[in-house]
Amino acid sequence: MVTLTEQGLSRRSFDAVVKYFETQSGIRLGPDKHALVQGRVQKLAHERGERDLDNFVNRVLAGADSGALTQLVDRLTTNETYFFRESEHFQFLAQLVTQPLTGGSFRAWSAASSSGEEAYSIAMVLADRLGLTRPWEVVGTDLSTEVVHKASRALYPISRAKDIPDYYRQRYCLKGHGPHANHMLVARTLRERTRFMTANLLEPLPDIGVFDVIFLRNMLIYFDVATKRDIVQRVVRALKPGGYLLPGHSESLANLDLPLKPVRTAVYQHA
Repeated sequence: MVTLTEQGLSRRSFDAVVKYFETQSGIRLGPDKHALVQGRVQKLAHERGERDLDNFVNRVLAGADSGALTQLVDRLTTNETYFFRESEHFQFLAQLVTQPLTGGSFRAWSAASSSGEEAYSIAMVLADRLGLTRPWEVVGTDLSTEVVHKASRALYPISRAKDIPDYYRQRYCLKGHGPHANHMLVARTLRERTRFMTANLLEPLPDIGVFDVIFLRNMLIYFDVATKRDIVQRVVRALKPGGYLLPGHSESLANLDLPLKPVRTAVYQHA
């Protein structure tokens, strides 16, 4: 009997999946990603009861299963993240909100929020520094509907808590019991001020308002200069005058002709 592993994904099907994924995400996966693509397509096909990967790809890309088409993009989106990643940004945020604030509610956007760890890390800092009586909000967006759903649940394996400072973990994380043993739940007080939605940064953004600070981290590295400029220009339109944009520490915005000025490593201010 032929198994999924034995059959594999043909080069033709791989190219078709890569091309479709690029049109949806702007991310180009090279030939070196064949094993990664095959593994994720294989798992999705197995869940749908399909044994022939090429037939599955042909059927899905032909529009015969719109649900699988959405899931295909979800599965190929890289979603590596963890709480308080690149901690210097959270230290900067903590310093920023200790300054006198004007203009009503303080709003932060996690623009590539993945499964929500970054957004909830932001929320912990804001809750600690601004309290729960002053107005503030965190919005998280991601291309993947699957990870947006996970982020909204705010339920994580307890092992993911290792990077959360002890003070925040004790104050804002609840240890699960019963069916949720070995998991933790972000406190309701933070969940009520943190909301998630799907958004493709390559397309016009949903109406999410403007923000005092935007985290746009560790996703620009996947794009060429022109696409990177287009994304940042679109994102900056949602940044308040004088607000701050925080890319990943390995991502430079130099020579992109943007209305931003660097103020410290991986921190730019709307000029």
